[in-house]
Amino acid sequence: MDFISGLPLTQKKHDVVWVIVDRLTKSTHFLLVRTDYSLEKLAELYVSEIVRLHGMPLSIISDRDPRFTWRFWKKLQEALGSWDRYLPLAEFAYNNSYQASIQMAPYEVLYGRKCGIPVCWTELGDKLVGPDLVKQTEEKVKLIKANLKVASDRQKSYADLRRKYIEYKVGDKVFLNISPWKKVLRFGRKSMLSPRFIGPYKVIERVGPVAYRLTLPPELDKIHNMFYVSMLRRYRSDPSHVFSIKEIEIQLDLTYEEEPIRILA
Repeated sequence: MDFISGLPLTQKKHDVVWVIVDRLTKSTHFLLVRTDYSLEKLAELYVSEIVRLHGMPLSIISDRDPRFTWRFWKKLQEALGSWDRYLPLAEFAYNNSYQASIQMAPYEVLYGRKCGIPVCWTELGDKLVGPDLVKQTEEKVKLIKANLKVASDRQKSYADLRRKYIEYKVGDKVFLNISPWKKVLRFGRKSMLSPRFIGPYKVIERVGPVAYRLTLPPELDKIHNMFYVSMLRRYRSDPSHVFSIKEIEIQLDLTYEEEPIRILA
């Protein structure tokens, strides 16, 4: 938490913005307050605006005097025990409790988890302690892992339908797909006329089940010579398949210099 002070006075006599940030999600609340607000008033506002939505914090960090943080924490605990301030806590208790109609707590639907329970608040709900908390935590972890495995297996099944397992031998020649690298300009200037594949290049080593090392020409000496199998295409001997990495020079009038490839007659 932090305070932005020294602001022009508003119509409702506010001159400070109280900034409260959640360290995990970085979600932030901006609360209008006044310089003369007491710690009791700030604690009450914290309960109604923060605890009502997110539960009790495990810790509070402020760049103010440590005594301020300690006194604020103390006043916050006192505010949680006052009977006339139970309405925000009742709202929190309801949203943080299991609902049969949706098979979970409303906060679990909104945030993906339950919120922290106030440490001194036992009147409005059950509080898990000791082995019960450990057991429930283990069950939650097992459930999360099971759900993650189901999602992972589903994604893998989709990927396997499109995956082709291709193997190359040392000495084979392959084309190299350069389209993923066009935006980083590793093969010269970016151009729509640049070829998708260059080569062919010889396979000199198989590195693991899905990577290969190639023999590259001197002009590609700045490129690492190990490539993933998905970037390679098998080369079948045909002179017309050989592409040069030299790009076509396009003039301003959209013309280019033609060069003969071979003499036919």
